[in-house]
Amino acid sequence: MIQILNVLGSRLDPEFAERLHRLDHRGGIDVVTISVTDLARRRLLITSRGGEQLAIALPRSQKLFDGAVLLIDDVRAIVVRAAAERWLRLEPGSVSDAIELGYHAGNLHWRVRFDGPVLLVALEGDPEDYTARLAELIGAHRVTFRVVEAEIAGDAAVAGPSGHNGGGHHHAHDHHRHPHTHDHSSRA
Repeated sequence: MIQILNVLGSRLDPEFAERLHRLDHRGGIDVVTISVTDLARRRLLITSRGGEQLAIALPRSQKLFDGAVLLIDDVRAIVVRAAAERWLRLEPGSVSDAIELGYHAGNLHWRVRFDGPVLLVALEGDPEDYTARLAELIGAHRVTFRVVEAEIAGDAAVAGPSGHNGGGHHHAHDHHRHPHTHDHSSRA
């Protein structure tokens, strides 16, 4: 097992880019694919694509990211690749449907992105668990849905079809995140 105590840098850093390029030509790059959710973790046990077991224990000042270089020497490198994230693509039929959909997504504290009139909800479980919460809107055909996958590109996610309803791609460019410090209990 290889112990990783810090991130060395990014695969895009000039000090690593050329070395990684040479290692890639010799088949010396191993990749560890980490879910977007697990990128926030500082301690992680995981196996790379090449079968290396890694025990990652990062200091508080560092975090994992797509392209993080975890190990590099003359014969090999291990680089992080963020796994494609799955999203539930919800399209309301009217403004009032959009308002109701937004109300539900907010109350459920779902992590969301916007693509024009479309709401993308990050799936951290089975899609059916999410659509069950919206059964009334979906059943009345007030909201349509499908599951898409997104590759993280900078601060935006580029979503593409994941076998459902095919066709096209979508770009989500939302940076909407706010703390949820309010409570939902009734007040007397």
